[in-house]
Amino acid sequence: MAVSRLIELYGLKLFVTASGGKILGLEFAPTEEPASCGCHEASPADIAILDEAERQLREYFEGRRRAFDLPLELSGTPFQRLVWDALLGIPYGEVKTYGELARKIGKPRAARAVGGACHANPIAIIVPCHRVVGTGGALVGFGGGLDVKEKLLDLERANK
Repeated sequence: MAVSRLIELYGLKLFVTASGGKILGLEFAPTEEPASCGCHEASPADIAILDEAERQLREYFEGRRRAFDLPLELSGTPFQRLVWDALLGIPYGEVKTYGELARKIGKPRAARAVGGACHANPIAIIVPCHRVVGTGGALVGFGGGLDVKEKLLDLERANK
């Protein structure tokens, strides 16, 4: 059974989900933790990975971590997984456009589909969809809101 934890860092509420000792999700949390948290049923492996995720996220927001080292369970279509793997290759403090990412994965006409895969990314921040921007560097599309996307990019630029 998956378990979740609400983590508050950098003025953000993040809802991290784990199962089998792997991170399944990191979403921008609603204002209240859902009643179905299931934290009382957490296995030692899931508690440990949630603790480690919280530690690494704290280091990221403090500007001391450039990349995450967590076991991830990314469930999606083959195309989505291809995009998410490409997201993991975008260096800290840098951005790529949806078109650049489409070309990188060998689908040069699939910029909109790349946007859809970014939108479906289940593990925000750790799989850095916030590093993808529109043509000309425009901030577009982010589940946490464009203000959060800008805040994350500013954090990375300041600590690069």
